[in-house]
Amino acid sequence: MLTRLLGPQRRYLWFWVFTGPFVIGLTVFGYVPLLWSITLSFFDAHNTVTPTRFVGFANYTAILSDSAFTSSLATFAVFSLFIVPATYALSLGLALMVNRLRFARAFFRSVFFLPTACSYVVASMVWKLSIFNGVRFGLANTVLGWFGADQVAWLSTTRPPWYWVVIVTVRLWLQAGFYLVLFLAGLQRIPSTLYEAAAVDGARPGWQVFRYITFPQLRATSVAVVLLLVINAFQAFDEFYNLLSSARGYPPYARPPLVYLYYVALGQGQDLGLGSAGAVVLALIIAVVTVAQARWFGLGRKEA
Repeated sequence: MLTRLLGPQRRYLWFWVFTGPFVIGLTVFGYVPLLWSITLSFFDAHNTVTPTRFVGFANYTAILSDSAFTSSLATFAVFSLFIVPATYALSLGLALMVNRLRFARAFFRSVFFLPTACSYVVASMVWKLSIFNGVRFGLANTVLGWFGADQVAWLSTTRPPWYWVVIVTVRLWLQAGFYLVLFLAGLQRIPSTLYEAAAVDGARPGWQVFRYITFPQLRATSVAVVLLLVINAFQAFDEFYNLLSSARGYPPYARPPLVYLYYVALGQGQDLGLGSAGAVVLALIIAVVTVAQARWFGLGRKEA
């Protein structure tokens, strides 16, 4: 066995030296918890991670018939409807502007990318306490007061649901810079000869060149960006929890799947079996949506 891993004359020794710690960490903190979560989903696991009573698919039946879980999926759908096109348009627009710069391109790329390194928790607290504070001291309400508008309780008003403004803007600020870098890489791979040929053919710079040259050449990058945006929207937790929760708990609205599963598994019920079943269902939904998107966009398909 050792000879097979290391190869003849220990040719692969340094490969395992460098990759071994990563493989061990991924196995211990990734695959083992994943397999154990799947196992827990078939057991009655209240207040324990070592269950003994097998219940089959009862947890899956309970989670799928729970209106709170289906409501959390609807919350995700609304969130993705807002955040996916908004982030795509903002990051693409910023990438186009930065790519046109003839100087200080690296500076502006770094400036827009910096928020990516910020903690979601810290950013959520800044948005909640400083910008969208529901009293007259918040920056947003201060600006509204300059125009004579009434103050808005951003995170507690449900009609209209102003809390979506807070949630979407903080996620936009945090992640737009990352996708800007992806689009910049795609823009820099477009051959300049295509633009020269378009100019010779009389194509007008601006919208016409973008529509027929730039945007089609960004197809692969666009597919990857949309896939990542949808997956990240499924995994939304930090901004929702830190923006909307308070000393009185979490409100009944705007509860995405991970927040729901957090309260199921770690709340008063401590039902780890039911929470694990919900996590498996959510993982399967993410996998199905990702594969469906990839097939829809033709990801990996050879062009004729």
